[in-house]
Amino acid sequence: MPSSTLAPAAAPHATASPATATATAPRAMANPGPLGLAAFALTTFVLSLFNSGLISNTALSAVVLPLALFYGGLAQFVAGVLEFRRGNTFGTTAFVSYGAFWMSFAGYVKFVVPTLPADQAHVATGWFLVAWFIFTAYMSIAAMKLDLAHRVLFVSLALTFLFLALGDLAESTALGHTGGLLGLFTAGVAWYISFAVVAKETWGREVAPLG
Repeated sequence: MPSSTLAPAAAPHATASPATATATAPRAMANPGPLGLAAFALTTFVLSLFNSGLISNTALSAVVLPLALFYGGLAQFVAGVLEFRRGNTFGTTAFVSYGAFWMSFAGYVKFVVPTLPADQAHVATGWFLVAWFIFTAYMSIAAMKLDLAHRVLFVSLALTFLFLALGDLAESTALGHTGGLLGLFTAGVAWYISFAVVAKETWGREVAPLG
């Protein structure tokens, strides 16, 4: 044992002051980023399977709603709140916003869409997605100060929202499927970043580069 860990020889009976005895080192806070990214990635992946046309039975899309509420929504929202405590403005804005997006999407599909005129529902959905494209577009500009993987993530997400919005507004299956394929790519990038960060913090070294 190094000598610096021993008590001084000149004061063998010295005791710590109450303040010293009760003081403890601050506990490090876990990085919530991988959780938020994983929640976003998985929910986006499942929804995009339907948006891309890879799964044609739309009745099965009901599986998205519980994911949107509890994983893409709640878990990602919690990750954003924890990023707030860490002082991360970008992470807070992104995770809280996209967590709220998934919860609002679930509510919209479950409670609002059935009340809309059947021939006009696509217009409401299209503008809903346009609004999220605008938000993601300026988040993409902010992300230009981050690593390459995050830049790719936000640009691809912006394009996903754009093509899905255009697909609904123009009632174009091709544009909607393109948005779905972009969503699958976006989910893959988000999963990759989540893996890279959690693996680095677990192994103590870089496992997957972020650029």
